[in-house]
Amino acid sequence: MNRFVDPVLIFVLLLNFVVLGASRIRTMIQAVAVQGALLGILIMLAHGSFMFIGVMMALVAILLKGILIPHMLFRAIRDVAIRREVDPLVGFIASLFLGAGGTGLAVLFSRTLPIIHADTGTLIVPAAVSTVITGFLILTTRRKAITQVVGYLILENGIFVFGLLLMDAIPLLVELGVLLDLFVAIFVMGIIIHKINKEFSSVNTHMLSELKE
Repeated sequence: MNRFVDPVLIFVLLLNFVVLGASRIRTMIQAVAVQGALLGILIMLAHGSFMFIGVMMALVAILLKGILIPHMLFRAIRDVAIRREVDPLVGFIASLFLGAGGTGLAVLFSRTLPIIHADTGTLIVPAAVSTVITGFLILTTRRKAITQVVGYLILENGIFVFGLLLMDAIPLLVELGVLLDLFVAIFVMGIIIHKINKEFSSVNTHMLSELKE
């Protein structure tokens, strides 16, 4: 594995904490955009070469994760006129502690997995598991629908990082399919956010309880 992979993964982990501790939704989206661009760079680093197919995969990942999807989310927050995540289910400081605990557990968990020797000394598995945990925390502890979309993006980023271990075994077309599924999912979520705001003049997901008969 390329020696530059671990330094990039450290930045990915730091961005997880930025998202956990941020109250401004714009800051969270910017952090996820940078994280998505770093994942595109990781594709080329994991391959250890700049072959055409690897470069194309990296460019697609950067375009979707780092530019297109964040642009859609920025447009969404302009349309619904919100700026901050207010009154989360778990406070921002507590979220940071939970994220730190999840990262520690991810490091311990990675040592128990039967992976090849070449990958045991890298941060791929700890970073992947930690990022998945971070995404899950955002999904379950934030009230705004847009913030939960950010959580879904981070969770998918963790799965994407874990897929780097299988880069040689899984065809790149499968990775392209994952990126396409991500784009479609965010597009659908954007429509849902618009509908929630139109009906309730709010994007708090707890308002959906009013739909019960």
